[in-house]
Amino acid sequence: MTAYSDDELLQMYREGPNRHYAFNLIVAQYQERLYWHIRKIVISHDDADDVLQNTLVKAWNGLENFRSDSQLYTWLYRIATNESITFLNQKRRRFMLPIVNVERQLSDALDSDSMFSGDVVQKKLQKAILNLPEKQRIVFNMKYFEEMKYEDMSEILDTSVGALKASYHHAVKKIEKYFTEHDAE
Repeated sequence: MTAYSDDELLQMYREGPNRHYAFNLIVAQYQERLYWHIRKIVISHDDADDVLQNTLVKAWNGLENFRSDSQLYTWLYRIATNESITFLNQKRRRFMLPIVNVERQLSDALDSDSMFSGDVVQKKLQKAILNLPEKQRIVFNMKYFEEMKYEDMSEILDTSVGALKASYHHAVKKIEKYFTEHDAE
């Protein structure tokens, strides 16, 4: 598949005779990255698929009004992040669980996930990440796994670069502490 720039995709969507085709190109270009971003937040493959579908529906409904103030991919990531957080909050309310129990539930889901192909160290890292507060977890995933620039993260999360750097630093320290405390596992 030919990779198109965000501007080319948006131009095809806005000016082309077939908006559905242009949107399908956008989905083809970003679907996998969005899936893995969502998956790192909600953990479960099935939940990630559901959240991805919600994200794409919101993107389709909102693309008409996209003003290009930000990059297309940061806009899509913002929708995916917000949908993931909304999903987790609904899960907490639905089961009337405190935040700690949801993270424990996500950790248990990680243990039983047949789609997880990582080794022991990778699973331990994922469990350490799940012990982070939600915002630190999202920032860590975006910086460490997706190698996203702080400026792009700032657009997506609507947070200052300084605050993001601090969140990432605190996340790294907490993960190091987790590994030290769980050395025998």
